[in-house]
Amino acid sequence: MAFNINEIKSNFQFQGARPTLFNVVINAPGNVPSLAGIEFLASATSMPESALGNIAVPYFGRIVNFAGDRSYGSWNVQIMNDEDFRIRNALETWSDKINARVRNTRESNDYKRTAVVSQYDKGGKIIRQYEFVGIYPAVIDPIGLSWADQNQFERFNATFIYDYWRVIGGTTGNAGGE
Repeated sequence: MAFNINEIKSNFQFQGARPTLFNVVINAPGNVPSLAGIEFLASATSMPESALGNIAVPYFGRIVNFAGDRSYGSWNVQIMNDEDFRIRNALETWSDKINARVRNTRESNDYKRTAVVSQYDKGGKIIRQYEFVGIYPAVIDPIGLSWADQNQFERFNATFIYDYWRVIGGTTGNAGGE
């Protein structure tokens, strides 16, 4: 019954997952400064998306749809900047090793890594973990500067491209199956 409060309460037995209880860990290549500490400075992100393509086949004036290939969008992480620029420097160095700004060369073909987003319950237990496989930074957004921006930290977004994601921990099920 839609008007029975006990019905909705019984369907939220854990009282809902909270979007603020998460952390991000990104593993940078060995030739790049460490991204240690990003779990404290990554202030916003998302769990991964994936989409199945569609193959539309016309047949006698009708369209018959078949599932196509899976594709993945980009993954964005918002990062608070500290005065040492440690995380931004590591991301810029990683990007430069992939394609140098001046020389237009790649230092190594070993530039893809992994990242993990962990979602926690209200007691601090991991309830879901996603691993992004084959990530690298595609875009490092600018940091806006303004005299009007008082009482806040600088923030910037980093956009990563990745090959695929998988569920590696937390709740049961194999949504990220291989």
